[in-house]
Amino acid sequence: MTRKFHALRLGVLALASCLIVKAAHAGEAAVAVAANFAAPMQRLAAAFEAHTGHMLRVSIGATGKFYAQIRNGAPFDVLLSADDETPARLEADGAAVPGSRFTYAIGRLVLWSAQPGFVDAQGAVLAQGRFRHLAVANPKTAPYGAAAVETLARLGLLGALQPKVVQAENIAQAHQFVASGNAELGFVALSQVWRDGAVGEGSAWIVPAGLHAPIRQDAVLLKRGSDNAAARALLDYLRNDKAARSLIRGHGYELAGGA
Repeated sequence: MTRKFHALRLGVLALASCLIVKAAHAGEAAVAVAANFAAPMQRLAAAFEAHTGHMLRVSIGATGKFYAQIRNGAPFDVLLSADDETPARLEADGAAVPGSRFTYAIGRLVLWSAQPGFVDAQGAVLAQGRFRHLAVANPKTAPYGAAAVETLARLGLLGALQPKVVQAENIAQAHQFVASGNAELGFVALSQVWRDGAVGEGSAWIVPAGLHAPIRQDAVLLKRGSDNAAARALLDYLRNDKAARSLIRGHGYELAGGA
């Protein structure tokens, strides 16, 4: 009994020592995350923290607003953008670390209704116009909103449907408008409605990629995080960890290079 107790005690001490060492090297990073990536980021953050010991402070919002906040000194270390233009602008402005940006996900746009059978598989419901409200994220600050407007323009429907458009602050609010029934349908991110390899509820038309510019979502290390080990570790995790990349794809995104 004494030997067993002694062995158990040594094991506990060894584990405690490892945890102390891990905690000593752990850091914290503040991450600004595009609203469309909220769900996968919640799971990614938990897995990253368990894997590395680093902690993340995650803020969710519209990419355009994050740009303004970062340029005004907001204390973020990493930006996970909803586009590739904003990180490039931050780099050009001197607010991001040169050469640190990369595409962590490629988003897909979807026309979605919470009502089963309301949206057909070809998106013909748009031309029929038998609805009162169409939710669209603000195209000036939300890349998915810009993609939605571009899609309507390509279809020749922008002018006719403009009176029915209900503008949301970001893609999360656009989804909320549709989910609550305040808008019969709306353009949202596929990741917001994708469950187990299919649209989980309601009805949807996945917008063909050719109807709008690719929604390349870039990550970038901001100047404030240039010496932050946790921030650099997060970017490496998103770029190279197989489990992380599989999780991103499982949420309805594509990966750069088709990986």
